[in-house]
Amino acid sequence: MHALKKNRPLRRVTLAAAGTVTGVVLLLSLKPHTPPAVAQASLSSGQSQSSGSSSGGSSGSSSGGTKSTGTRTVTGDTVQTRWGPVQVRVTVRNGRITEVTAVAYPQENPRDQEINSYAIPQLRREALAAQSAQIDSVSGATYTSDGYRQSLQSALDSAGV
Repeated sequence: MHALKKNRPLRRVTLAAAGTVTGVVLLLSLKPHTPPAVAQASLSSGQSQSSGSSSGGSSGSSSGGTKSTGTRTVTGDTVQTRWGPVQVRVTVRNGRITEVTAVAYPQENPRDQEINSYAIPQLRREALAAQSAQIDSVSGATYTSDGYRQSLQSALDSAGV
């Protein structure tokens, strides 16, 4: 005879409760998929600003493969991740990364805000220490880390670093 057909109501109640709890947990773990808002439409991908102390500024397409001098601020491409867009702005002085700022990152809901409140500063520290886009992902913020790394690399490419 089948286990549920026996006269054991406690078994049925236990299985029904376990099924209900499982269903509720699965429903609560789903994140609403809303289309990401455009992050600062005035900043197009790869847009850069030069404010160098050297005469004439610096050029990202320097000849001979030498590093450019002066100070450049370059915004990387906007990378669309599963949870929203990620975009990074980099300041380079004399071939060294001096500042990295996340211009856009997922922050639509409290969970995004919680994750990125610790992930973005950690990614910034790693980028400054590595002086490249070769940085580790932050545990729990894999999609943001991947988008950050891609946008950082595009900014560094535009800056000629």
